[in-house]
Amino acid sequence: MSNIYKKGMHRKQQMFFPPSIDEYVDEDNPVRVIDDYVELLDTAALGFTKSALNSSDGQPAYHPKLLLKIYIYGYLNRIRSSRKLEREIKRNIEMMWLCSGLAPSNKTIANFRKENAKPLKKVFREFVLLCKDLNLITGEVVAVDGAFLRANASKNQLITKKGVEKDLKAIDEKIEHYLTTMAFEDAQEKKERLLQPPVETLSKLKERKSRLDNDLALLEAMGVTQYNRTDPDAKKMIKTAHNLMAYNTQIAVDSTFKFIVATDVSSDGNDHNKLHAMAIQTQEAVPNDTMTVVGDTGYYSAQELAKCEEAGIKVVVAIPNKEKRQKNRGFYPQSAFIYDAKKDCYICPNQQILSRSNTIITKNNGTHTFVYRAGSKICKACPLRDNCIPPKTAFKRVMRSEYSEVVIKHQTKMQTPQAKTLIKQRGSIAEHPFGTIKQQLGWSHYLVRGLEKVSGENALIMFTYNFRRLLNLIGIPLFRKLLKALKEGNIEAIKAEIAAYIAHNMEYSFCFYTLMKAFELKEKNLRYAGA
Repeated sequence: MSNIYKKGMHRKQQMFFPPSIDEYVDEDNPVRVIDDYVELLDTAALGFTKSALNSSDGQPAYHPKLLLKIYIYGYLNRIRSSRKLEREIKRNIEMMWLCSGLAPSNKTIANFRKENAKPLKKVFREFVLLCKDLNLITGEVVAVDGAFLRANASKNQLITKKGVEKDLKAIDEKIEHYLTTMAFEDAQEKKERLLQPPVETLSKLKERKSRLDNDLALLEAMGVTQYNRTDPDAKKMIKTAHNLMAYNTQIAVDSTFKFIVATDVSSDGNDHNKLHAMAIQTQEAVPNDTMTVVGDTGYYSAQELAKCEEAGIKVVVAIPNKEKRQKNRGFYPQSAFIYDAKKDCYICPNQQILSRSNTIITKNNGTHTFVYRAGSKICKACPLRDNCIPPKTAFKRVMRSEYSEVVIKHQTKMQTPQAKTLIKQRGSIAEHPFGTIKQQLGWSHYLVRGLEKVSGENALIMFTYNFRRLLNLIGIPLFRKLLKALKEGNIEAIKAEIAAYIAHNMEYSFCFYTLMKAFELKEKNLRYAGA
């Protein structure tokens, strides 16, 4: 019976291995594409530093190209930790081939990522330009989206102004209670103490109060409401289900083949002021006079819309329903009040005039809002008062932003079929990359700290996503053929071949999809017929 199973060789059996390590890596291995691509880059022109090296013991430096290859391979294979990369170099045959037998330490690998934020951004941009030259990025429709990616910082190291003030109040109450208790106990007989001694001594309470005072002074000196001791640039960001220490990561995705054409990282907890900046960055990366930038309701801002209009960038941004709350309360929404441009006033549902007052509200972003109001006597006698303002409110007020004309124009545009179609398509364009990045590739957090370093790692993440995207789109043999053409300075010769390859694959995929749908429909009809 023992003969029915396969037997392995004896572990001490001597063997003749292939004469070179190159024979272990086949020609269609992705690691060869990484090697070919990085060798084409001019790392000196990109600005890669030579400081993250083994200079302490006088050894020669590791070339930046070697360290960049290690990171691209690691991020493509869900290996981001510098210590894990160091282990892979010593046991992974592909990494051995890629590194040509060299084995940088984890510190050298980690320092390269931390010290080369700007060059990594340039690597991302260079690859975007390559995809544009291949006509894989058109810039006709670009969708923007934002996501919170976890920072390398603990919430336990977070101090907030609200929290510190709350703790200070509690400490003051404890100290007052402590002193009152001690005064009461001193008045009693020492042998029969009516109250238990306090858990915390007065000195500890005062020491804790001193620390809280210092934290509050730090927040006030910096002019912020929160500060994380581990990573000062990371901020507490709130979502529906949870809150986390994170960075707000922005991407702009081209609709043609879902390549990320622009990216940014900030400490802002929302997308309200990101539309114009992302649109400008996208326009610089992929110049196109007919470009349309599409965003969800998180990007809706009158000021941002005005900036984009001034810059000549077409935008389609979903409009949030701000009138729902008023309607639910049984009050007229603002749309029920008609603006008269000639007289610069509003007409209420009872045909009364709301005149512009001298009050001007200035928001934090510098936007001016004008206030229109009716007389208190008019509102008091109005038969529609109960559907307009609460009982304790004296008169009705309507706000009008300085960008109201821009908003009205945008609202009209959003009623067109084209705009509605683009909004429906936005999710499949922009949310697809984030889904792949977080779930499939496992890049849901950053490993470095500080906004500058995080922006560098973010560029590496987005570059790797685009790199994998191109690999999947044209295949390894054609990718290597492209890199050879780039090296020879003959990219035009490969463009037609790439276009034909993609067109053939898309036609094949469409036919296969149609066939499968027809088969599913036939099966469904047969089941119904059998029933």
